[in-house]
Amino acid sequence: MIQRVRVIGAGRVGSAIAARLRERGIDLRADDAELVILCVPDGAIAEVAATIPTGPWIAHVSGASPLAALAPHTRRFSVHPLQTFTRERGPEQLDGAYAAVTAEGEEARELAFELARTLGLEPFELADADRPLYHAGAAVASNFLVTLHRAASTLVGAAGAPPEALTPLMRRTIENGFELTGPIARGDWATVDAHLDAIHVRHPELEPLYRVLAEATRP
Repeated sequence: MIQRVRVIGAGRVGSAIAARLRERGIDLRADDAELVILCVPDGAIAEVAATIPTGPWIAHVSGASPLAALAPHTRRFSVHPLQTFTRERGPEQLDGAYAAVTAEGEEARELAFELARTLGLEPFELADADRPLYHAGAAVASNFLVTLHRAASTLVGAAGAPPEALTPLMRRTIENGFELTGPIARGDWATVDAHLDAIHVRHPELEPLYRVLAEATRP
């Protein structure tokens, strides 16, 4: 494993990565680094990469950005932790998560896989051209879960029930391997219609969302 690494960016991902590398005994430094890891917003990757002298390996941790964003560097790769991060937690957020690796050449691939495993991630290969589709799936799984929880909390709260009661239900759905249960799984469309009637009266702004999700959930 490369021993001298420079991490640029101290946001949620960058701080977790830097902390994990320190735990692993990696020398974090600004000069004479063998590898530079860009943990900056997607829109800043190309600008920051262009300011770094060529020579060391360079990588970004974006899920959607292509390797071309690292131009003019040719010793390059990407390791995207397939995980959501918060500043309130530390490097343990990396443990057990998967990582999408995009690399040009066997040497870059081996280094990227080694970095991922050093961080506590399980790497898999991802073609550069497939990054937008992959990242869309990640956004559906993580970002839209927030949207669904917000919508569900609104409806449950309007009924006088505690929204926090939804959390164990959502966790168990994941633990059960996303097995579909409930009225749509049973084909009970009368209950679905009753849901729509109640939503139309109390929270009509959520009716289109429910209709689209019900249709997408239909077996």
